[in-house]
Amino acid sequence: MLVPRLTRGVALTACAVLALTATACGDKDDKEAGTPAPQVRLYGTDGNMQNSFGKEFTDQAGVLSGMKGTTPLTPLSQDFKSRLRTVDPKLNDFLYAAETYDAVVISSIAAQLAGTTNPAKIAQQINGVTLTGERCDSAAQCLKLARSGVDVEYRGASLTRGGFTAAGEPSTASYGTLHFNDSDQLDDGKTEYVGAGDESAASTAAPPAPKKQEGGKNDKKDGSPLKIGGLLPKTGDLALAYPPLIAGAKLAIKDVNAAGGVLGDPVQWIDGDDGTNPKVAKETVARHIAAGVHVIIGAGASGISRAVLPDVVAAGIVLFSPCNTDAGLSSPDDKGLYFRTAPSDILQGRALADVILRDGPHKIALVARKDAYGEGLQGYVRTELEKAGIGEDKLKLVTYDPPENPATSTLDFSAGAKEIKSFGADAVLVIGFGESAQVIKALTAAGVQIRH
Repeated sequence: MLVPRLTRGVALTACAVLALTATACGDKDDKEAGTPAPQVRLYGTDGNMQNSFGKEFTDQAGVLSGMKGTTPLTPLSQDFKSRLRTVDPKLNDFLYAAETYDAVVISSIAAQLAGTTNPAKIAQQINGVTLTGERCDSAAQCLKLARSGVDVEYRGASLTRGGFTAAGEPSTASYGTLHFNDSDQLDDGKTEYVGAGDESAASTAAPPAPKKQEGGKNDKKDGSPLKIGGLLPKTGDLALAYPPLIAGAKLAIKDVNAAGGVLGDPVQWIDGDDGTNPKVAKETVARHIAAGVHVIIGAGASGISRAVLPDVVAAGIVLFSPCNTDAGLSSPDDKGLYFRTAPSDILQGRALADVILRDGPHKIALVARKDAYGEGLQGYVRTELEKAGIGEDKLKLVTYDPPENPATSTLDFSAGAKEIKSFGADAVLVIGFGESAQVIKALTAAGVQIRH
């Protein structure tokens, strides 16, 4: 990874449809004021557009019907989904499962090419795994080539087009537009996909020459076995996203080890929780450091990665997130040790703005949790909406502080809901994790009419 980082050229292959159509219907108070209140369309993001989010509304069945939003999403084959279910038979969400799978596989191939588990040497190979050499699309195929000292160009579950940029992140991405049905579950039949990014933004820097593995088992001078630690949201506001993340990680470890492991030994997975909380995440990182972990997969939330990155960098370990989207993480002070398989929110901001504009809203409220992810994405969506001609007087930005401990406290968004109702929004984008269910519940409690 090169420093300083390069600014990436990005392009979204979609067009905003600016057909501003009127919505009708109002409640008693607004009629008395002479202006019918609009029905409100709900929109979401990768933090809440999941089947597990719908389970938060068992007492308000159908409230999410018609809600739509975007998430980084590559069309997944039925074979890949079936293999994920061998890890978790109850799995019904797949968000970031492919990105997690690829983060583990890329790390493993990089270690094999480096001929060592030294994190700095692994980091030097990671971008190259996705860029140059012989094309391969499975852990087994790529590892076989790597053991022979052949450079590879990995294409896998999520990384299907362009390779990594010099910043250690995808140069291209795929987004899915998702829709909730009457049962508060995602309607797969309505999912649409749109490509984003530019393959020309991929890095052109050559990685160090690969090391050919001699024989089978090694003499341990290479530091094997490779140890990969998890830093995923088993608990906290983002816990609803944990099942597909851990399923992707465990399937990747299974595939890598079935293919002979790395450097002659099975890769070791050491579980760990980020808690969607900096304190919990830092404690997990400290345990990983003590255990001699070489690569950490995570964190789940961008803000958590920002919080632990100084500790990880000080320890000289690779941090590789499958789901960080904060655009600011394209240029952290990381000494070349931070990577991600998730695309920047600059791309998602464009995709989200397009989805909202297609419905022709008059007044839009952008609600976001107050952290790097929420406020960052809120800002990018706002920029794209303003570029499309939505004036400042037609936009309302609202943020909220997520509860420190979701197990003992809940989000009170009643004041924010009243602001949005008074503003007269006919579109509300909710950028958050599991706690954002309270935003929608507060809107309905305030008398905001949800359009289904």
